[in-house]
Amino acid sequence: MRIVFGLILVLGIGLAGGAVYLTSNLFKQYEAKLEAERANNKPVIETIDVYVATKKLEYGQRLMKDSVELVAYPAKSLPEGYFDTEAALFPEGEDEPRTILRTMEHREIILQVKVTGPGEEAGITSQLERGMRAFAINVDVSSGVSGFLRPGDRVDVYWSGDMTSRTGNGRERTEVTKLIESGVRLIAVDQVSNVDTTGAMIARTVTVSVRPEQVAALAQAQSTGTLSLSLVGADDDTTVEKIEIDQNELLGIAEYEPEPERAEEPTCTVRTRRAGEVVFDPIPCADNS
Repeated sequence: MRIVFGLILVLGIGLAGGAVYLTSNLFKQYEAKLEAERANNKPVIETIDVYVATKKLEYGQRLMKDSVELVAYPAKSLPEGYFDTEAALFPEGEDEPRTILRTMEHREIILQVKVTGPGEEAGITSQLERGMRAFAINVDVSSGVSGFLRPGDRVDVYWSGDMTSRTGNGRERTEVTKLIESGVRLIAVDQVSNVDTTGAMIARTVTVSVRPEQVAALAQAQSTGTLSLSLVGADDDTTVEKIEIDQNELLGIAEYEPEPERAEEPTCTVRTRRAGEVVFDPIPCADNS
């Protein structure tokens, strides 16, 4: 009797184990099909391998091969100016590496605007675009926006000086302030060209990036008067119209205009003799028109 009971118990355990095994296989097959369907339904994202920083890179550092690595990035999310080949990033190898112009954090994409050309130093010449020139402007606390200027900022340049105009009584000198350049980019403040600079700097000179014809205008303006700078907002893309104001306009003084001379009306007389005396009596003039 015990033998029969033992056989039934073993048979029951075997059947239960077989049921568990079959159920487990069914669940695994179902999960595999579900994962396959999820994978098929996922959108296909095109990626491009681009170079990123493997550590924090700061202004003035040399960019070496051990400081970068290739990482897959979504192609539609990439900014302009990335590097995707070693030949593009290190055309001269590590003999003439690039220099960091702007601080980059770990895993940040290496962009052309943040590094110099191969073998170049991180000076102001590397920040001049094609056809542009560097020009230094003398400033002080008042004309230099009280030390709030930083490399990379944009400023409007105003000229103040005396202007001579010809009037009916000769020549007249008037003090005038006028806008001569708008939205000029600063590439250095004193000897500092690092755009990541923080803290106030009371500068004596600022260096701007301008076209050759603007250099001539600024040089002439600086030699004949004083230049003042006005800081432009980072997101300000408005166009500034021509601005000019003189002392009379500032103080609300109207220019003196002499009254026009009145033409004398013609007078007519008649001569008569009275008691040996000649008398002239006025009479209405005849209308010759």
